[in-house]
Amino acid sequence: MKIKKAIIPAAGYGTRSLPITKVIPKEMFPINGKPAIDYIVREAITSGITEILIVVSRNKNMIIDYFDRSLELENFLKQNNKQHLLNKLSIPNIHIQFVRQPIARGLGDAIRLGKPFVNDEPFAVLLPDDIFIEKESSLQKLIHVYHKVNSNVIGVKKVEDDLLKNYGVIDGKQVSHQLHEITNLIEKPQVSPPSNLAVAGRYVLHPDIFTYLQRVKPGSGGELQLTDALKDMLKDKKCYGQELVGDRYDIGSEKEYFELLKRLHYEQL
Repeated sequence: MKIKKAIIPAAGYGTRSLPITKVIPKEMFPINGKPAIDYIVREAITSGITEILIVVSRNKNMIIDYFDRSLELENFLKQNNKQHLLNKLSIPNIHIQFVRQPIARGLGDAIRLGKPFVNDEPFAVLLPDDIFIEKESSLQKLIHVYHKVNSNVIGVKKVEDDLLKNYGVIDGKQVSHQLHEITNLIEKPQVSPPSNLAVAGRYVLHPDIFTYLQRVKPGSGGELQLTDALKDMLKDKKCYGQELVGDRYDIGSEKEYFELLKRLHYEQL
């Protein structure tokens, strides 16, 4: 079945980037004149996605406004001989809808809200914190692998040992070049991570994941973790980790955000 739906969870508080995220969602951080989430949506479109659900919270109306037309601004530009700027207001030609996560209860809870949208189809998940710079979209790679193995596929990336404690980390066996069959998932291991392969913000999932999300128990901070649901799912279904080789930038990290801006600036020169 063609994968045409994607969920983008964008309801978190962005605590790593306070105080600016008190008023500006990190998904709206500017990158070359466009917000970060614009790059995520366009990656989905490039990968063949035709329907997107963005999970927001009450203070993320700026995201909804960005993907809506501004008739007042369009009229202003037309009336003031600035029609050449109208193309800057174009929004992606794709079906985008929104749902609110009333309380920030973790990634698993945000994904769970997408069950009616998914409607028993395989679907993609793109975390808006992670921007990838590579020739072929990261999601496109995962979709290709999903059709090949007919099972869940998670994007993974090699991470330095001292940073693994900040990510979900996989354990498993390599089945082909850059593809691993996952046998275990550990969320933010503080000691003895099972590998140097961290979950990297891109997923292609079978709709059965919602069954496991419904029964997952809250973890640290009362959050429902997608990692825990995937770990439970491993008892019944296979899951694979596809290594992503492009450069990844976590915009929740001030250092990586500015590295991304610097890179894109010099590439435009």
